[in-house]
Parts: sequence; C-alpha cells; structure tokens
Amino acid sequence: MTVAVVFAYHNVGVQCLSVLLAHKVTVALVVTHTDNPAETIWFASVAKLAASHHVPAITPDDPNTPDMIERIRALQPDFLFSFYYRNMLTPALLDLPKRGALNMHGSLLPRYRGRVPVNWAVINGERETGATLHYMTARPDAGDIVAQQAVPILPDETAADVFIKVTAAAAGALDRVLPALVNGTAPRVPQILSRGSYFHGRKPADGLIDWRLPARRVHNLVRGVAPPYPGAFTVINGTTLRILRTRLDGAASHLLPQPQLYVQGGHCYAACGDGKVLQIIEMELAGTPISPADWQARFGNQPINLETAS
Repeated sequence: MTVAVVFAYHNVGVQCLSVLLAHKVTVALVVTHTDNPAETIWFASVAKLAASHHVPAITPDDPNTPDMIERIRALQPDFLFSFYYRNMLTPALLDLPKRGALNMHGSLLPRYRGRVPVNWAVINGERETGATLHYMTARPDAGDIVAQQAVPILPDETAADVFIKVTAAAAGALDRVLPALVNGTAPRVPQILSRGSYFHGRKPADGLIDWRLPARRVHNLVRGVAPPYPGAFTVINGTTLRILRTRLDGAASHLLPQPQLYVQGGHCYAACGDGKVLQIIEMELAGTPISPADWQARFGNQPINLETAS
C-alpha cells in the first residue's frame, strides 16, 4: 500500500488528485484552501472531490505549524504531493515522507519557475509550455525532474485556454510516471537552473497597457491576463477601459502620429507604438461591455490618443 498526503487546489489539484485515486494510492489526508470570497472562483473544488471519495480534507491557514507537522508525521506517508497548492512548504514538512515530496508545476522547468507561469508564458509570447512533476526542495521549483509534458501555445489563445491544456498535461504526466514512482524506478533529472528563469506573482494593476509597446506585445498582455483573470486595461477620460480580447490586424497605421483608439468600418482598433494595429474584439468601459457603435455614440468619430490614457 502506498500512502500519500496531498496539498492541492485549483483544477490541477482536482485532476492530479483524481489520478492518485484512480491508481489506488491511499490518500490519507488532503490539505487545501478555503476559497477567497474576493476572488473569482472559476475552477473546480479539491475539497468536494476529497469529500466524494471520503478522504479527510482540511484548510489550515498555515500548513507549516508544529501541530500540522506532527499530524502528517503520524500518518507515515510514503509521498507528499503538492498540486497547485499556494503556500510554500518548509523543509520540516518536505522531510517527512519516506519516499519524497513532489510538486506539479505549470511550465517546462527550469523555465518559468515561480508564480503564475502560464500567464507569464503567454505574456512573453512563448509558443510552448507544459507541466513538470519534480521533487521539492527548500528552493522553489528547483528539484529534480521526474516527468514533463509539453503543450503548444497558439497565437490567439488566452492564458485560460492554455491553462486547460496544461491541466490535462499535468494529469497525463502524473498518470504515466506514477507506476514507476511507486515501484522506485522513476527518473530523477537534475535541473540546470541557469537555463531557466524565475517569475514573481502578478497583481491586477500589472494589467495596465503601455500603448507605446509594439502591437504584438500589447496583444500578448491582453490574452495573458484575459478573464477569468483581471484583464488588461487603460484609462479613457478618467474611466477604466478593460481590453478583454484583441486580434493582430496585420495592417500598419501610417497616418496616426501616436497610439490612438478609433472606430472604422464598424470595428474598433488601436494603433500601437510600432505603428501596427490591433483590432479590439471585446472591451468594457466602467465594467459595462461597449460595442464599436456604442463607442461612436459616446465619443464620436475622432481618434482618442492613448499615450496619455494612463
């Protein structure tokens, strides 16, 4: 019998916990989070999955307390797994399982170590990302790699689109390697951290658009923080305009001397800092969806400068 304690949250947590249960791993305890009422909860519930399988689940504010460590020690786990759990686990916890502590990370390590790796990959215009199962160490996302699965990032996909694929990749990678992990034959490939990068978390304010950037970089920001994430935004006459979906138009706007937003032929466009144009497919003004016709009715036909919009 293989015993595991699982720290998990979000869709990756649900899918990877499902893999363990399908492989008849004995999950002695699930540690998850209480949903934050201030956060848009668009993902599945680890707590509900655990309850449906009669697995005890707890939601401590701090998983690293002496009481928690002793509780987990008493379970004598073979493995400790972290699947999109949001808190760092201290060495005192990582040292408890007899056969190791492993984390599922949403990138192809050593690239995009750290927070919100899928969003960063889209924002940076990457064409590929994936999921990596690796051993945990005191240093975040730095331990030996056990399994990886790559997924493509298409040019107009949002971070949410890519996250769906990364979730499936995470479950697939765990499903493939779990028998070898249990029988002690799974690979351990050391990371060469110098070939990667570390990224910090993002705040809603980081979605502010700098229209002086090239159109492709603005497009990547828009899709990297599109709903259910907070969204990219600018400010028009003191009012927040959220840019929720764009498309690279391919045209150059030689007649506009600076970044501007305008309506033409029933569509809304933004000329960016490199003179290239983005078509704005979906936007909200002060929290209300606004169409190109609505825009013209409110602002007329004159282009609005975007350089000073922020």
